[in-house]
Amino acid sequence: MNRNDVAPEIARSWLLVNAAKPELFDEASASRADQIVLDVEDAVDPLLKAGARRDVASWLSQPGNEAWVRINDRSTEFWSDDVDVLKGLAGLRGVMLAKAEGAAHVTETFDRLGGATPVLALIESALGIEEAVAIARARGCFRLAFGSGDYRRDTGASADELAMAYPRSRLVVASRIGGLPGPIDGPTVGSAHRQLREQSEVTVSLGLTGKLCLHLEQLSVVNEVISPTSSDVAWARDFLADFEFRGGVVRDGSDLPRLGRARKIETLARAFNVEPA
Repeated sequence: MNRNDVAPEIARSWLLVNAAKPELFDEASASRADQIVLDVEDAVDPLLKAGARRDVASWLSQPGNEAWVRINDRSTEFWSDDVDVLKGLAGLRGVMLAKAEGAAHVTETFDRLGGATPVLALIESALGIEEAVAIARARGCFRLAFGSGDYRRDTGASADELAMAYPRSRLVVASRIGGLPGPIDGPTVGSAHRQLREQSEVTVSLGLTGKLCLHLEQLSVVNEVISPTSSDVAWARDFLADFEFRGGVVRDGSDLPRLGRARKIETLARAFNVEPA
């Protein structure tokens, strides 16, 4: 199992691992990734998908091995084989459904997997963004993620923060309406820490609570930026202590929002082992 083993509801870093390279699976599992995703979709040539699928199934069948799997989208010829091979595997934490564009894509995947395996919907197109609320409300949908690269190819949008603000915000709003955890942002290409840190800070500012990662070197930066800061934790614990000291009395209209924020920070701090400053 991965070292941090953070619950997928609050997982910050989601490491994509090429399923055609099974020699990488153990290293990824032992990494700082909150969750790992074995990728049998875009990372794998069509001629190699059957072999990659078998390698994933073999690895997930071994005791102690757990991961999510990014499967091919519902419209492809590969989807059916993906779900049939993965169904019932002990180590399968859930699937990341590529190019989700409607609620039916999620529900059909969920049902085909037996009705108990969570489906993380990867939204990668203009239609997917338009249908985001319906997707978030679909039976079996666990969380939303943003396939930013394919979205740009589909729409012609640039990677500029302003151009990407609308689809990201749309996923944040859809997740809230659907009662889901915060969405997962698309990856940063490259491992330059400054660029990765800046883009991760934008992720947090827009309300997304996780990020796809392409390299092991990205994990520590993503985990740090998406976690509460030490000063946040200090403020939260001071506020909660004061609130308890005064018997939980609400003094004004700002107390309840601050209480909610403090409790959220405290929960995440415990999960991520962040100590106050």
